[in-house]
Amino acid sequence: MKMVREMIIQQKTKIARDTFEMLLRNEEIADQAKPGQFLHILIPGCTLRRPISIADVDRMQGTITILFKVSGEGTAQLAYFTEGMHLNVLGPQGKGFPLQIKENGSILLIGGGIGVPPIYFLAKNLASQNCNIHAVLGFQKKEYAFYADKFEAICQTDVVTDDGSLGEKGFVTSILPANKEIDTFYACGPLPMLKAVSVKLQNVSGFLSLEERMGCGIGACMACMIPANNDSGYKKICQDGPVFSAKEVCL
Repeated sequence: MKMVREMIIQQKTKIARDTFEMLLRNEEIADQAKPGQFLHILIPGCTLRRPISIADVDRMQGTITILFKVSGEGTAQLAYFTEGMHLNVLGPQGKGFPLQIKENGSILLIGGGIGVPPIYFLAKNLASQNCNIHAVLGFQKKEYAFYADKFEAICQTDVVTDDGSLGEKGFVTSILPANKEIDTFYACGPLPMLKAVSVKLQNVSGFLSLEERMGCGIGACMACMIPANNDSGYKKICQDGPVFSAKEVCL
């Protein structure tokens, strides 16, 4: 079980419609965090903690960056927090993305909406390895988009929006490269997107990070279960995930 820790908010910025970026300081968490892991944040007045993916880490400064979209009572309250305030956090939680990749391999990164932040942290880590990275980012509309410039500084990046207000019009699956051009893919986003990506890239080795409301966040309450493939029971997203092999779970 992870220890409860305090994180100091050093900066908060609105970066897109209903979307905020927070820079948090805790040297111990920053030293331990891996791409794909999350923080389980206690918000006063809310019964359940909120799981929020880690978007970036600066180990030298002892800071972690998170992004969240205001989509309910908890995140609405979190948006009112300001610089200098403290957050009660469990973390870093969960199993992250595997980083052992094929040398000179072609890596496809797919992020949808608030699933983009953990993919950015992953992209920064993979950029230091000898591989070819291509990122596809999907958003509802231009006003919801963020981090495209950060990805472009790292790798080839394509953006798609539902209405075509930024990049291509359509969904991420509309512009994915052919299976034969990819060695490994990593994806995070809404469940319908992950299902569609898994079908389109079914012949490619891949990993999915699942977005899910959780209870305890430590594997005790069984609130975030997902069926496993091959009749092998269920997996706990908070503990066995949130990252799974694309063929490991039934979406």
